[in-house]
Amino acid sequence: MASTLDLTPRATARGVGSNADTIPPVYGYTAAGSAFERATGPDYFGWLEHVRAAAGCTRPIRLAGSLYTVEPLTGRVLDQRHTDAMPDAAIYTACGNRRATVCPSCAQTYQRDAYQLLRAGLVGGKGVPESVSRHPAVFPTFTAPSFGAVHVRAVKRHTCRNRKRCDCRPDPCHARRDTGLCQHGRPAVCWARHEAGDQVLGQPLCLDCYDHDHQVVWNLFSGELWHRTKQAAERHLAKLARRRGIPRVQIVTATGNTRKVPPVRLSHGKAAEFQARGAVHFHALVRLDGVDPTDPTAVVPPPAGFTIADLEDALRHAAEQVRFHTPGHPDRPEGWPITWGEQVDIRPISLTGRGEVTDSMVAGYLAKYATKSTEVTGHRSVRLDADTIGDYADPDGDHTARLINACWRIGRPTGTPVPLSHRPLDHRPRPGFVEPWECPDCGTRTRYAACPVCVAHRQATLDAQPTKPPTGNPYGRLRRWAHMLGFGGHFLTKARRYTVTFQFLRETRVAFRRHENQGDEHSGTVQAADHLDDDTTLIVRTLTFAGVGWHTNGDALLANTAAALARERRTTGREELAHELGSTAAGPVPVAA
Repeated sequence: MASTLDLTPRATARGVGSNADTIPPVYGYTAAGSAFERATGPDYFGWLEHVRAAAGCTRPIRLAGSLYTVEPLTGRVLDQRHTDAMPDAAIYTACGNRRATVCPSCAQTYQRDAYQLLRAGLVGGKGVPESVSRHPAVFPTFTAPSFGAVHVRAVKRHTCRNRKRCDCRPDPCHARRDTGLCQHGRPAVCWARHEAGDQVLGQPLCLDCYDHDHQVVWNLFSGELWHRTKQAAERHLAKLARRRGIPRVQIVTATGNTRKVPPVRLSHGKAAEFQARGAVHFHALVRLDGVDPTDPTAVVPPPAGFTIADLEDALRHAAEQVRFHTPGHPDRPEGWPITWGEQVDIRPISLTGRGEVTDSMVAGYLAKYATKSTEVTGHRSVRLDADTIGDYADPDGDHTARLINACWRIGRPTGTPVPLSHRPLDHRPRPGFVEPWECPDCGTRTRYAACPVCVAHRQATLDAQPTKPPTGNPYGRLRRWAHMLGFGGHFLTKARRYTVTFQFLRETRVAFRRHENQGDEHSGTVQAADHLDDDTTLIVRTLTFAGVGWHTNGDALLANTAAALARERRTTGREELAHELGSTAAGPVPVAA
């Protein structure tokens, strides 16, 4: 397995990224030969232990610097080590990328954290009260509308047990009696029964009839559509509570003011998934919570009488009613309509493990798609700029090339700058400034709205305000996210009160690793610098960035192989444990296409 190329090729200075295989080979070996040379060296096992923390990472981060062992009470340096005395003169740390196509090892860690995070919001644990298991919860799927006919694999009645390996006979794709042609002279029907891995799935029947502009704009505004849908569902539940005679709850805000809020609110965890046609759709875990008047941040059950049916009706009503138009664009002055598609699937979540959709199934489903991106469309690239856009965008190319071209074209600057010689003189005071005045407290004469001597903290707030209004092009982000086909949101989001954070899980894992060998005579005496309350020696690190990637492809081969064997052992252990307990791994949840 070859490592990914780093930042700067043939770099020799410390602190500058270097490519793999830039070190002049001594014996002229290939990657396998380089791996053999490393494995037969006397320090191989020491090197393998040194890189264990990032062994499975495709693009590990190399850090260089010093490590000091400090006595916390006196600050006396007990020991000092430099990375030059370590293997490869660097410390390796994992890149932490969430995308499985970039780094499978780090993506697996992210996926497991996401699973624990999402499931805790349904059954409790890890700081979430266990009472959330009694809250109504559903698993909705919201899809994008149609932007044109595409090849699909539709199965109306499934007879298979595992949808992941579905071998049911699909229905004909776009079978119609009127075998006419579209306005561009192409067939508007398709009688083929596509298999699951058919490359034509998601491709338009006619590229010229397909509305690529509308799709990339929908991807751009899909996050706003979800935000409005959740607000509409909460308003629907608030009206339902008022009709049932449930009073509003009076709470105290962070500023000390009091206000009345509805007695119910929604908490969610949401994952975005790309369809084969390049449009995103959302899978969510939506939980119904109540409001505690004494502690607005607490997670409490909703008032008695609210059921899963009420939550499902609220979400379905919101999905049908919410729609808006985007701001005008020179290519389309009236804007584009933004709404959900007709396929809205909402299923109740069973917390007993015996229902059609269980907490483990949906948490695993969302965690899996949190590590994916645009791979299903056949397109993978980093962020595009003026130098690389020509390699991917083509107004007459295939489906993804036209989508990227639409992002770049619609996201172009729409305003024409006026030359300085033709601009009118503006005698108004600059934002943040007023007419000159004298401070009555210290006598300072200033044009600031607040005296910079007496109220420095207030003036700092004024200085942080932008002096120019934001650009008036709401589509400018399309160019930034052209490599994502217009979608610029996060692939996994959650409400603040739904569950714990990724940072909490990482800190818990770090604390566990520090203390897992506490009984060892050589362990438990060294802590990080943030544990100042412990009467132990501290390790203070002064490390800087030294590069990305393994030094040679042989090192990548050895490290990734060792990590793959470790993952295989863990997987085998989990399977054996599940077999002993009489359980099986849950498969994916079938949802609307």
